[in-house]
Amino acid sequence: MTTERQGSLQLKRLEMLMDVVFALIIWRIFMILPRPDGEDAQWASVVEMLQNNWESFLLVLLSTIIIIVFWLQNNNLLGKLKRTDSVHTAISIFQLIFLLLLLYSIGLGIRYEGELVTKVMESGITLIVSLLAYSGWRYAMMKAKLVADDVTEKEAKATLDKNLAEPITAAITIPFAFVGPLAWELSWFLYPFIKYIFIRFNKKNN
Repeated sequence: MTTERQGSLQLKRLEMLMDVVFALIIWRIFMILPRPDGEDAQWASVVEMLQNNWESFLLVLLSTIIIIVFWLQNNNLLGKLKRTDSVHTAISIFQLIFLLLLLYSIGLGIRYEGELVTKVMESGITLIVSLLAYSGWRYAMMKAKLVADDVTEKEAKATLDKNLAEPITAAITIPFAFVGPLAWELSWFLYPFIKYIFIRFNKKNN
């Protein structure tokens, strides 16, 4: 089996592994929601339940959005590759590990509601996840030449630049954690604007 064919098969297995992990993470996030049949379920109505747990619902919504963003990002990046190698695969698996750590930190945020360290941890881990995605694409593009043949050098560079929006957003949220939990959660919604700026910048320069 040639190295290129082996790398192509390895890429398919990597995509499958990522899809499974993302599906498990989404399911686990859903299970974080307060259960009406749980031990602490003492609400007289649905309205009361929502009022008492609105921060949990907001955090779950935010976490789901973050996971969707990373899934779309990975789907886009892997879809532009023709194969992978051991280094790129290792970077991708480390990204999955930190995604699972992100889920763990989200659980801590639910358990220790409002604690500063949990918010900083979530932002820090998200920053690492996004930097790993950026590094994986940079390696694939510049070091190993793993990018598909129909992706031009200009397109590859534009993709690299656009994926700076995720780590920058994660870094920006860290100081907001010191302001308060609500300010931290709302700061994540800066992401669409930051992404838009990078897209406009790339279009202007291309």
